[in-house]
Amino acid sequence: MPASRSHPLLSYLVLFACLLLPLDAAQAGLLYHLTRTEAAPGAPVALEGLLYNDTGNPLTTPVPPKIDGQWEDAQGHTTPAHFQLQTSPDAASLPANTFTQVVWTGTAPSHLSGLVTLHLSGTENTLLALRVSGSAPPIATESPQPVSAFDTFRNAISPYDPTYFAVGRNGGATARFQLSFKYRLFSPTNAQQPSFNDNWYLGYTQTSLWDLHSDSIPFIDTTYNPSLFWMRESLLQSHDKRWFLGLNTGIEHKSNGKAGDDSRSLNDLYVQPQFNYRSGEGSTLSFLPRFKYYVGTDSNMRYPDYLGHVDWKLRWAQDDGLVLSALYRQGTGSRNATQLEAAWPLKRTFLHMNGYVYAQYFRGYGETLLDYNQKYEPQFRIGIALVP
Repeated sequence: MPASRSHPLLSYLVLFACLLLPLDAAQAGLLYHLTRTEAAPGAPVALEGLLYNDTGNPLTTPVPPKIDGQWEDAQGHTTPAHFQLQTSPDAASLPANTFTQVVWTGTAPSHLSGLVTLHLSGTENTLLALRVSGSAPPIATESPQPVSAFDTFRNAISPYDPTYFAVGRNGGATARFQLSFKYRLFSPTNAQQPSFNDNWYLGYTQTSLWDLHSDSIPFIDTTYNPSLFWMRESLLQSHDKRWFLGLNTGIEHKSNGKAGDDSRSLNDLYVQPQFNYRSGEGSTLSFLPRFKYYVGTDSNMRYPDYLGHVDWKLRWAQDDGLVLSALYRQGTGSRNATQLEAAWPLKRTFLHMNGYVYAQYFRGYGETLLDYNQKYEPQFRIGIALVP
């Protein structure tokens, strides 16, 4: 029997079938297959996993650094099977209705021959087959391809702050939109027990206000917000895992990229504890106050007077449901700002789309960096969010 590869299309067809399940069967899971159907005794063998997310919500899950199992031949003889993770060990971050590929490497059994089956520990209904033959062609003994730089880069990127596009009409039609992501600087050697250095990130958020009613449809202002921070979502947790405490701390820069009198720029060091409560009904309540200390910032601009020293944040999110959040900033005197947001999964509407229908209310100072010292009238906008 000539050696052959199991066609990767098979895995994608299985995944596609999973994505066609009805909404009440939404799930996340891992599909396995061996990349070869035949190998020489003791030859390298790659185990591919297709991690899919059909839950309707973003998913972050650790990738097992190793997988154990058992080889068994037709006579019932067995031998242990061990596979080590070959791809990035970062926790996988998957938007709704997407998937990613991970690879573990091991070896074909040395003391078994013929058609053998692979049983993976901790999985149900997973049975893989491999023909072990001493006459297998050389292609079966090739080492698996190394992980590409693109895969490493992709696995290190995940959502950060909300990403949305919303339109309102108070005082003329305007659109406000935001892009935000973070990049993990170091890949953990053990995804389930990351070290201190494994929690360093580069963040980038860009927020724009767009004038849609003027003839030239100009951008009013854009805030560019890069940051360097250390973040871990769960530092401490209660025995029942209902309560857990996280931390986000670092330095950020904000600028509108303009020159002359329209130039705005500030820097701050911040500490943001994250107090979270997980209810038994499938929702999470989070309190995230951000304490800011301005550094390297022109004191004549008086940013703290308008933007304050604390961003008070509150967020409540249902699993596959409603997401509500609130932000309040208090400057000096009556200078303050309030922002309220609500999002509902489009997958749970007649549109059956990815993303969320999104609504935003803003009132006060600081909607743009250019006009941080100008008070905005209440503005309500509605649109679409990719990340609420």
